[in-house]
Amino acid sequence: MIEEIESLNRELQALHIQTAEELENFRLRFLSKKGQLGLLLDRFRELDGEAKRTVGKPLNTLKAEAEKIFRASRDAFEQSGGTVTQFDTTLPVRATELGAPHPLKVVEDRLCDIFYSLGFDIAHGPEIEDDRHNFNALNFAEDHPARDMQDTFFTSGHVLRTHTSSVQIREMESRTPPMRLVMPGRVYRNEAVSARSNCFFHQIEGLYIDEGVTFADLKQTLYYFVQQFFGEGTKVRFRASYFPFTEPSAEMDIWAGTDTEENRRLTKGTGWLEVLGCGMVHPNVLKNCGIDSEKFSGFAFGLGIDRITMLKYGISDIRDLFLNDVRMLKQFRGS
Repeated sequence: MIEEIESLNRELQALHIQTAEELENFRLRFLSKKGQLGLLLDRFRELDGEAKRTVGKPLNTLKAEAEKIFRASRDAFEQSGGTVTQFDTTLPVRATELGAPHPLKVVEDRLCDIFYSLGFDIAHGPEIEDDRHNFNALNFAEDHPARDMQDTFFTSGHVLRTHTSSVQIREMESRTPPMRLVMPGRVYRNEAVSARSNCFFHQIEGLYIDEGVTFADLKQTLYYFVQQFFGEGTKVRFRASYFPFTEPSAEMDIWAGTDTEENRRLTKGTGWLEVLGCGMVHPNVLKNCGIDSEKFSGFAFGLGIDRITMLKYGISDIRDLFLNDVRMLKQFRGS
């Protein structure tokens, strides 16, 4: 063993460590558990007393010298700004691609910001609902034909919510007027999947309850939203409609025009595109939530985030929004 120790000592003295890789190789060869010193120490433990006295001192001297060389080389690298690592630091760094917000999230955040600027708070609710919050409390009777307007996914005793109007009920049950809220979220309907419709999509509902709220307040709120989101000068029209939870009810269209084939197809040749439904909250809905319909009134509106997103970014197929195709999503970096 004495000869091996002397040979390793000569090797130590001849070393000139110049790179991080060489330093790591030095550590593995001399100082690791299975390195040269580790193997000598294992053999040293098996020697008898006389042999240990002969070998012990030069072996300890060799171990101390190896540790000294390692520390000195490591400190030199650290002081010079280098990084001691077991990896090759000369290899090129892999390019990391930045992610991008999903266009649906971009639009949802923009809508929330617009209504937040008008004093609307944001509320959320469960996607799995009971029949009362999804239908009954919204003035859908058990045999009401309006239930046929929405093809529903039923589970055991519950439904996948068909609209975020169910959140309105939960908020009206738990709050005291006045209240001003918007409620974004995902909804589900048992519909055939096509370029214009999906079995799940996203909505944002608005609700304002207070004393003396009128249809004029509703119209002015929506006019402001349109001008902020679609731009100044966007033409708007209201059409009478029917919803069981509002009375009177209306649908709001914006003028997309007929100057391009895309616009003619999108608006079915009329130039007008429906973007939301709205109306004054039905007195029965207020009563169902324990709100005095003689004292308070309110309006509600709901729009599809998916359709608004398609219109804003010129997306012709709703299915493209859910394919997670990074080529499409990259377009919205910085949106």
